[in-house]
Amino acid sequence: MADITLLYVAPGAGDAGSGGGVPDALRRAADLEVRVAGALSAARDQFDGAIDCVVTAYELPDGTGIDLLAHVRETAPDCPCVLYDDVDPGTIDTGDVEGEIIEYIPRGSGDGERLASVVRDLVANRMQVAYPLPHDEDERLTALARYDPDDLSVTEAFDRLADLAVEHFGGRVAFVGLVDEREERFVACQGTDWERLDRQDTICTHTILEEDLMVVENVQEDPRFASAERLVELDIRSYAGATLTTPAGQTIGTFCLVDDEPRAYSERERTYLRLLADEAAEQLELRRRLVEAERGTESGRTESETEGGREGES
Repeated sequence: MADITLLYVAPGAGDAGSGGGVPDALRRAADLEVRVAGALSAARDQFDGAIDCVVTAYELPDGTGIDLLAHVRETAPDCPCVLYDDVDPGTIDTGDVEGEIIEYIPRGSGDGERLASVVRDLVANRMQVAYPLPHDEDERLTALARYDPDDLSVTEAFDRLADLAVEHFGGRVAFVGLVDEREERFVACQGTDWERLDRQDTICTHTILEEDLMVVENVQEDPRFASAERLVELDIRSYAGATLTTPAGQTIGTFCLVDDEPRAYSERERTYLRLLADEAAEQLELRRRLVEAERGTESGRTESETEGGREGES
């Protein structure tokens, strides 16, 4: 039985004698099950939860490989994708598709051994982490370390904002969460007593990939979360989350609403949620600056006292 299910997309893929034939290295590999599609529409129809990796040409009869990758990104953000073509990479417009999920391999005269190797590596790396990572994950975690809530004493301010959100939206739970390397820590949570969740069990780990906010009207109908047992245990049926972003642009957490029944959010409601998230981010930044200023003052005092002691000794 194959270990990896691959969707290979190219004009005429699977047709004998066509230029879009599947490379021999993919066909021969015992660990690869290769599904084929010759057009964007056919690829979308075949893409499901069983696909481990997508390899696509750039030019397709009814669109581009980037259009397909955008579809993959929306339904399965952590699915590895490869552009396999001889087009000049400098002419490719990736649009809004996150760059970290795209690998470009030029189509050569070989039988695709390099392509098969890259597919295996991409899938192996994805399986080591059960959730998608932002392209600036290292920088994001470095920034997060400067906003330690235990040090900044922001919980009361966040409690008030979360309570305001529950009252305004009439939802079950509102919370402020900071997403670190392995888990999400709730620095404020109204409506329940959650303290932390493994990162792979949170919707917020997907929200931090967005530039603004993410709404899931029915969690059980979203392919990214429909099989998440932890969300079922927590009775999370709908979700709306806005990002907490530092002045330098790193997303370190979220301001969120969850409910035990499906629900939609109007543009006005989304705008209000964004305002609450912006206020939470400003509170974090303000207290960070105050703490760093205080530390600087204390450091100056210590140096002054040390210098004074040396002068007295002399």
